[in-house]
Amino acid sequence: MSDDLSGLSDSEAAALCELVRARLIDTVSRTGGHLASSLGAVEIIVAIHRVFHTNKDRLVFDVGHQCYAHKIITGRNGAMETLRTLGGIAGFPKPSESPCDAFIAGHASNSVSVAIGMARARTLRNENYHVLALIGDGALSGGLAYEGLSDAGDSGEPLIVILNDNGMSITKSVGGVADHLARQRLKPQYLRFKKGYRKVMSVLPLGGHIYHVTHKVKTAIKETLLPCSLFEDMGFTYLGPVDGHDVKRLTRLLSYAKDLGGPVLLHVRTVKGKGYAPAERNPDKFHGVGRFCVETGELVHAAGANFSAVFGQSLCELAEDDPTVCAITAAMQGGTGLDQFAQRFPERFFDVGIAEGHAVAMAAGMAKQGMRPVFAVYSSFLQRAYDMLIHDVSLQQLHVVLAVDRAGLVGEDGETHHGVFDAAFLDTVPGMKVFCPSNFRELRSMLRYAVHEVSGPAAIRYSKGSEGRFREDTGPVETCVIREGNDITLIGYGLMINQLLDCADRLAQRGIQAEIVKLNTITPIDMQPVLASVQKTGRMLCAEESAQAGCVGQRLAAALLEQGAAVKKMALVNLGRGIITHGTVSQLRALCGLDGEHLYQKALEVCGYGEQ
Repeated sequence: MSDDLSGLSDSEAAALCELVRARLIDTVSRTGGHLASSLGAVEIIVAIHRVFHTNKDRLVFDVGHQCYAHKIITGRNGAMETLRTLGGIAGFPKPSESPCDAFIAGHASNSVSVAIGMARARTLRNENYHVLALIGDGALSGGLAYEGLSDAGDSGEPLIVILNDNGMSITKSVGGVADHLARQRLKPQYLRFKKGYRKVMSVLPLGGHIYHVTHKVKTAIKETLLPCSLFEDMGFTYLGPVDGHDVKRLTRLLSYAKDLGGPVLLHVRTVKGKGYAPAERNPDKFHGVGRFCVETGELVHAAGANFSAVFGQSLCELAEDDPTVCAITAAMQGGTGLDQFAQRFPERFFDVGIAEGHAVAMAAGMAKQGMRPVFAVYSSFLQRAYDMLIHDVSLQQLHVVLAVDRAGLVGEDGETHHGVFDAAFLDTVPGMKVFCPSNFRELRSMLRYAVHEVSGPAAIRYSKGSEGRFREDTGPVETCVIREGNDITLIGYGLMINQLLDCADRLAQRGIQAEIVKLNTITPIDMQPVLASVQKTGRMLCAEESAQAGCVGQRLAAALLEQGAAVKKMALVNLGRGIITHGTVSQLRALCGLDGEHLYQKALEVCGYGEQ
């Protein structure tokens, strides 16, 4: 499929949209992925490619899960069967994958900021290309979007912001007159007249003054009847709202916006999941979905119990007994397991939109006034709230509880979503206590302890998915030995304990007795059991799904050195300083040397047996 769609007729473009939509449904049914968002953006993507050339023009997505149609059009149709698989194409835009992907986009609300940066670089370098930002209405709940819009509108730089509005109420209902006027002002003949009128007034004597007066009159009438003053006040030429599934009209408006020579905002109304009835009926279910049956929309493998669901159930139990317990989410109610809480305790449930910094600051305010707020957030999204953790929570040692979901490797969503930095940055927050449950029982007990027993900030970090072979509840103890041994100390936390148990079993078959030390809290670390074990065995291996910088293993090594422990040899096995790709969690663990087999080989080296 060619990425040059400029020669397509309107009927051919409409037919292409249907082909792309069918391809998306078929592919994602077999690979899993973000279906509903991409289905809703098909006509927008096709229209963009009819007017622009993304190998030169810059199209910035926000968020990138709208990009599947773009990938199909830009030479990756044949690779769609590899979507989100190890070695295959990513589920988000990836510049290393194609020159048509302008920028990585896995988190929300940054597209306009990136786009104005690109536009300014174009001006400074005296280059010639167009810049577009495709932003979903949900991303407008993040404050960064408004920072970008404010600056971009004020800049005067030519760029186009396409607002994909698929349901969030961002404009007031103003009735039939406004709808009629909106339709009239988007007609091609009106747009041609407007463009010609500007040109004529620019050359006539007193034309500038006449244009200024008529423009003020028109603006006053429009602001009374049309819902577009917010963006025009920022400096944008506002176009819309327009049907986002009318590829002919979208193409005309994008061509017009292309020629305006300044900041333009095109407001497009779409249906999330468009063209696939199950996704239209339940867009949340098909936002991020596993493999499913196209005919019925049912998942091929129904999801079993997972940490997110157990967290949600446990928080409901705590809220039942304690009226001060509240739940906060940043547009991730279902993903963080809070559906039941929202239904049972609606007055104590707060979805603040894609605004993690605001969520933490609000939680601090609630805690200061006597409530017990619990903020459920993906690890990779918590990164955006670091300042508030320090300034608003830590300085006053407020009792805010973070439920850090998707900690560690997350699998197919890849580099933008792996939760591999929180173990390090949470350790820098003064007074923070970080719990790491290894199973559902420990999650329940640690959450209860964090809510009722901790006085300052606390975090419970847990993985995506289900528990493993280790099912004991060792939660009340900060650090404990779960298997005795004399030859090597294996240290880990969270689900990594299961890989260490597998490693210890393999070592036992070689006659090597490994002692396993389990860290239930990684901030602060109770070093006494660690020190005692390492002094006994003389060898240590610490394994963790964490970036290398500031990881637990480095902290342990420094503490052992400070305390003069006699360590013959040690190994710190982590995710290094690079970026981890996408694939299944088991594949990525093997790739990074964190599965039982690779840990066994590394432990043999530490024990002096060499690589086997």
